[in-house]
Amino acid sequence: MGEIHLVSDLAIILIAAGIVTLLFKRLKQPMVLGYIVAGFLVGPYFDVLPTIIEKESVHQWSEIGVIFLLFALGLEFSFKKLMHVGSSALITAGTEVVTMFSLGILVGYLLHWTMIESFMLGGMLSMSSTTIIIKAFDDLGIRKHKFTSIVFGTLVVEDIVAIVMMVLVSTVALSKEFAGIDMLYSIVKLAFFLVLWFLVGIYVFPSFFQKARKWMNDENLLIISIGFCFGMVAMATYTGFSAALGAFIMGSIFAETVEGEHIEKLSKGIKDLFGAIFFVSVGMMVDPSVLVEYWFPVLLLTLSTIFGKAFFSFLGVLLSGQDLRTAIQSGMSLAQIGEFAFIIATLGYTLGIMSPHIYPIIVAVSVISTFTTPYIIRLANPLYEWIYPRLSSNTKETLAKYVTYSNRVTTSSDWKQLLRAFAVQVIGYTVICVGIILFMFHFVHPFLLEKLNVWMPNVLINLFQALLTIAFLFPFLKGLMVNRNRKQDIFLKLWNENKVTRGGLMSLLLLRVFIAVVLVTFVLYSCFTHSYLFVILVALAIVLFILFSRVSFLHYAKIEKRFISNLHTKEELDKQQKPLRTSFYSHFAHQNIHLAVVETSVDSPYIGQKISETNIKEAFGVSIIKIIRGKNFIYLPTGEERIYPYDQLLVLGNDEQIERLNTVMEQKEDIDIPKANIDVTLTSFIVQEGSSLIGKSIIQSGIRNVGCMIIGIERHNLTIMNPDSSEIIQLADIIWIVGDKQNIQKTMC
Repeated sequence: MGEIHLVSDLAIILIAAGIVTLLFKRLKQPMVLGYIVAGFLVGPYFDVLPTIIEKESVHQWSEIGVIFLLFALGLEFSFKKLMHVGSSALITAGTEVVTMFSLGILVGYLLHWTMIESFMLGGMLSMSSTTIIIKAFDDLGIRKHKFTSIVFGTLVVEDIVAIVMMVLVSTVALSKEFAGIDMLYSIVKLAFFLVLWFLVGIYVFPSFFQKARKWMNDENLLIISIGFCFGMVAMATYTGFSAALGAFIMGSIFAETVEGEHIEKLSKGIKDLFGAIFFVSVGMMVDPSVLVEYWFPVLLLTLSTIFGKAFFSFLGVLLSGQDLRTAIQSGMSLAQIGEFAFIIATLGYTLGIMSPHIYPIIVAVSVISTFTTPYIIRLANPLYEWIYPRLSSNTKETLAKYVTYSNRVTTSSDWKQLLRAFAVQVIGYTVICVGIILFMFHFVHPFLLEKLNVWMPNVLINLFQALLTIAFLFPFLKGLMVNRNRKQDIFLKLWNENKVTRGGLMSLLLLRVFIAVVLVTFVLYSCFTHSYLFVILVALAIVLFILFSRVSFLHYAKIEKRFISNLHTKEELDKQQKPLRTSFYSHFAHQNIHLAVVETSVDSPYIGQKISETNIKEAFGVSIIKIIRGKNFIYLPTGEERIYPYDQLLVLGNDEQIERLNTVMEQKEDIDIPKANIDVTLTSFIVQEGSSLIGKSIIQSGIRNVGCMIIGIERHNLTIMNPDSSEIIQLADIIWIVGDKQNIQKTMC
């Protein structure tokens, strides 16, 4: 009976979700709200409609939904995006997370919640909803506005903070208290595995997809990507992290490959299905009696979320050097909580560190803030128009100077560039080396002891273990110590400029050798019980051999070349396909102007016109930089170039100019086409004696001139389908003809 109940439960969930979301689409509300309402309607706290039976099974389905939601977020994330979000997004996210986290703890304290619950509340209030914001931007038609890039960059940083938050929640759940050392260990452990999985993933998966592409279709790609997703989920769970983290990591690794966007499209249907089940399960936990009882916390948290996030996000954008309008637009776009709040609340509730009544409170706050999001975003421009004229001239001048100062193009110092490259190299290779050592001692060494202990003494097994581990470490220790292709010109410039700096440069070189010696020493000392001094001397000899070895250099160079190629493949492809946009954003990101793609609909008034005839430049103030027509690109089109349906125009302008052009180019008109008074049919007739058609070719017969078409001729048991227009019509031919009945009658006469 369990299987029958599971099927019936899924039927109830999906039917309810489908019907309710249709209503919400009609009301132009986010579908996430519809899922939550549907969950409430089929949940245990609403008796009018059928209620699900197998709650545990639905809970398992919802956990799969979390996996696919985080996998999809990872596909949209990518670690390279995090490195390129820019200072505006980093400052905005940092300001918002710190202030809202503090505000959440304060509000939790005022509500007499426990410290752990207040801590979780602060984390949940810090995370805005990527899903809701994207939906609101699409519905309002402003996704191409300049300020949205700052919002999306902020969301990228918040995603990482949310991942850290989930790890900390799991850590707190184990000890039931805040243990500083345990939390620090969890963060370090998370950082280590993030770097390790990223490095290994970038080295493996782009090459795998490239080699398997000729045998791979959409079905293979979908199955493989989901398989690897669940594989990473299992690995993350094994290492003590959550399943959601594993899914997010795998998605972010795939995002760095050229197949990332394709995987995202292929998995969208599965993500939508299981994501709907997750949000329905969230709605099922909403207890109206709890909301009535705790109306004050709901009201207080809702006001804190909307006004707090809007203000502190606005403050962060302003501090990052953006203008007042952009700061207000960005701040008011981030004034809600969403999917991460649900996931963290679910995790806390499941682990037993959060009171049951808090979950529906968080859901209620999210629902209300989600509902208000589009309206708050719409208020951004009117609010700016109201505030700006009321500012004093001194305030306006100060803001303008601050924006100019913050966006001044500055070049990094040579030392800063060198230290950044040094940090990336040392951290990357050290993490790989530590990962290899952990794998060898946790998996390979026990295996060797089990298989070889019968006929080989432990000393030889340990020697074999040490040699095997160092062999695997060989190329990576070389990469850790050498300077190949890593700011060599800057290093030599600093070395030759001033003798004082040579001490610092030598310290950097010796530090890398020291780390290599420490790693090899650890391997040797774990296998042998000799004195520290002897082990260190042997380790130093091995490190010097690796440093000056030509063989290790070739292995290291090959590995690094493949990794760098995989890392930059997608970026180089984007530069080839979008060279103008890539170059423009690198030089003019701080200007109040940007590039956007506007698609031409079939109903646009400019269809078929030359660019010079449209007066687009004069009417809208934008410049057409490129026309994308199918797979063809027309750069810097002349005034003689015509605009055709579905052309994509890459235009340069500000938000208002692009929005006005977009309204005209993408307009869709509902045209009432009058119903033609014709009755098209397929029929046949025999060419009779005396017919005017005898001896004439089909083209000479004039049948096409009266709106009919001959599609076949039967002649002496021979059928000629789709006959040539030169075919001669003969007596007794059976003519198959398509056309209006009245016109066919005229032809037969």
